[in-house]
Amino acid sequence: MEWILPIVIAVLAVALLTQALKVVRQQQVGIVERLGKFRRTLDPGPHLLVPLIDNVRYTMDMREAVVPFPPQGVITEDNLMVSIDSVIYFQVVDPVRAAYEAQNYIQAIEQLTMTTLRNIIGGLDLEQTLTSREEINAKLRAVLDEATGKWGIKVNRVELRSIEPPATIRDAMEKGARAERDKRAAILLAEGQRQSQILSASGDREASILRAQGERESAVLRAQADRQAQMLRAEGEAQAITTVFGAIHAGKPDQSLLAYQYLQMLPNLAKGDANKVWVVPSELNDALKGLGRAAGNLLSGDYGEADGGEFEAPEKIDVFAEIAQQKIEAEGEAGRAVEQAIAEAQQMENSRAARRASINTPQAELGAGVTAAEDAAPQPEPQAEPEQ
Repeated sequence: MEWILPIVIAVLAVALLTQALKVVRQQQVGIVERLGKFRRTLDPGPHLLVPLIDNVRYTMDMREAVVPFPPQGVITEDNLMVSIDSVIYFQVVDPVRAAYEAQNYIQAIEQLTMTTLRNIIGGLDLEQTLTSREEINAKLRAVLDEATGKWGIKVNRVELRSIEPPATIRDAMEKGARAERDKRAAILLAEGQRQSQILSASGDREASILRAQGERESAVLRAQADRQAQMLRAEGEAQAITTVFGAIHAGKPDQSLLAYQYLQMLPNLAKGDANKVWVVPSELNDALKGLGRAAGNLLSGDYGEADGGEFEAPEKIDVFAEIAQQKIEAEGEAGRAVEQAIAEAQQMENSRAARRASINTPQAELGAGVTAAEDAAPQPEPQAEPEQ
């Protein structure tokens, strides 16, 4: 039995040492009471207390805390009930005050937040409540920070997570927003259609002008081509006639040769299904003689007084030189037409830029600006036709 007493004494010593040794974690502060009265605070680390006399009553967390509060019903100035839930960011700066000044400082902050929100929202209508979050947060933080200062608590930030108006108000707001979006969409669609019609009309106008100019130039070129073709055919026929006439003149045919040629042509004259009867006149021999004499006089150079002298070939026309000259004139005319088309395109582009810049102006000013731009745009002048 002698060994039991030392064991009991050892166990009591260990229990007293365990109760006397207290370890405070980082970012925490212990509140020590001696016989029910505040004695001191314990910083982070190990500490020795008087067993059975000193007691760590509170352990305060010095880190910043985040406390969300449930939604609260608040009435606005225009008598509409809105539901607001908030989040409070606070930090204990004086653990002794936080332990003894407020019985439950989190519940106290919640009630203070509720009453402050009712005071602030009660002076705002619904539209101001929905659009003034920052202002409400600043006012609420200032009031809470001032009220919780005596509790040893500092409110760092207050955030309103959501503001929910009544269901009927939400429906009305959604309908208004939808109507506003539909209005903007209709306005943009009408503006787009208007601009499209203006551009289409301008394009049709330019296309018609260019098409008319092309048809005019095509007609002029066709007329010039027909003229040149007729001149070439006439030049060829004239040269052919001159060559045949020169060959006949150089051959010096007599009357018998001409009569022989005439007789060779008689069967060709008699050919044909419609020629059933062919009568040879009795004066054919005299006609051949007269024809021979006329051809002989013609080939011998004796034209008589009525012919007016020897035959003179017509002056030759240099058709190729005329074609080359017309080509040069056509190229110059084409260059001038291209320059004029470029100038007209630049003016039309400037007019379109002015119309696009005036889209954001009021409707009346926009219409007036487009009309003025169209009236001010220069009309293409008709080009002079090349000389025939």
